[in-house]
Amino acid sequence: MRREPSILHLDLDAFFAAVEQRDKPSLRGRPVVVGGTGGRGVVATASYEARAFGARSAMPTAEARRLCPPGTAFLGGRFAAYRRTSDVVMALLRELSPLVEPVSIDEAYVDLAAGDHDLSVAGVTALATDLKARIAVATGGVTGSVGIGTSKSLAKIGSELRKPDGLTVVPPGQELDVLHPLPVRSLGGVGPATAERLAQISVKTIGDLHRLSLVDLTSLVGQAHGAGLYRLARADDDRPVITDREAKSVSAEETFARDLTDPARLAAEVDALAQRVGSRLQRSGTSGRTVTLKVRRYDFSTLTRSQTLPHAVDDPRQIAEIAHRLLAAVDRSGGLRLLGVGVSGLSPYAQGDLFAEALAPVEDAVVDEDPTGEPVVEPVPADPAPGPAVVAWYPGQDVVHPEHGAGWVWGSGLNRVTVRFEGPRTAPGRVRTLAADDPDLQPADPPDWTTP
Repeated sequence: MRREPSILHLDLDAFFAAVEQRDKPSLRGRPVVVGGTGGRGVVATASYEARAFGARSAMPTAEARRLCPPGTAFLGGRFAAYRRTSDVVMALLRELSPLVEPVSIDEAYVDLAAGDHDLSVAGVTALATDLKARIAVATGGVTGSVGIGTSKSLAKIGSELRKPDGLTVVPPGQELDVLHPLPVRSLGGVGPATAERLAQISVKTIGDLHRLSLVDLTSLVGQAHGAGLYRLARADDDRPVITDREAKSVSAEETFARDLTDPARLAAEVDALAQRVGSRLQRSGTSGRTVTLKVRRYDFSTLTRSQTLPHAVDDPRQIAEIAHRLLAAVDRSGGLRLLGVGVSGLSPYAQGDLFAEALAPVEDAVVDEDPTGEPVVEPVPADPAPGPAVVAWYPGQDVVHPEHGAGWVWGSGLNRVTVRFEGPRTAPGRVRTLAADDPDLQPADPPDWTTP
């Protein structure tokens, strides 16, 4: 832990949804959910308007549809748009310091001590205020929350305290005052299963965790995990900011207080671990070809089983399906003390692969609102004559039309595609429904938010 608040953590607010709302003016102020749009889809990001109705990351899209009101936009991802915006933000961070550690596409640490900055509380507060304003201008309105502290863990916790568009500086000497009232889930490494296990012994806050001895904690959650939590509860974190790190794999594991033998419980644990891994892959903009299952048996013997696929995956349900098959080949008769799921052989998403799911069909007519708030009902063209397969349009996709201009796909199905023609610097646009094989409608690159 440092003597000065010199580590900054930036977390862009509801990043995917914020980019969608910037590029689609008709969605500003409305609930937006980004992720898989088909029956097995999973939410990657929900806008704050959607979160007010209970939608959240890692939730099945079908459940989010039940919770959110009519008019909520459910969109597939546009990774190229998110990457372009992220690159702008990361460039601003590198102006502050040569030591920038991107954690994912929307999150990074910055070592301010490596730059020429006033590291007093007032100095870093002014720096962060200016940074947040510059990010909003450079990205066309995307906001970020900033935490600054004497360690990476304090900086990350600080960025979560006042979301969205928040700023928290944890002064030196006040680390425990900030930490101890917070729930244990605020600490990195405390997932739902660990939090439940701690709650069984009345440990609900970081202050409660601080009162546990190292022996008690390691006996409860395991040696490595317990030692790490013991240090974090005491604000003992000396991890450096590492530049240009490249993850070779993404994994998650859980150590159990008692050996597990129940097949249903083991299956649920695999599902939860796969969800964590898939969510991290999607947030970092990567996918991988090799799925690995790690188990530690009742006799402390540890083994791994892997399967390499012909194509890269990031979907939690696909990862879980493979992990279940790998688990079925493991002898579980004596019970398992640990389960882990990982994905390796990582590579960036190919354009169009992000959150790929079957598309939900649109209704026979699309009811929406024009910029004045009046309802607009667009007639649907007659079914096109039988012919070659049409383009598989997905909700949120950027398109262009020679007559109507640039826009985005609201929905598609039944050989039709419904498009709202608008862009980041226009007024909310009108809706048109076209034949899905209309030769004048073409996929397009993400719009440039910097030019009128």
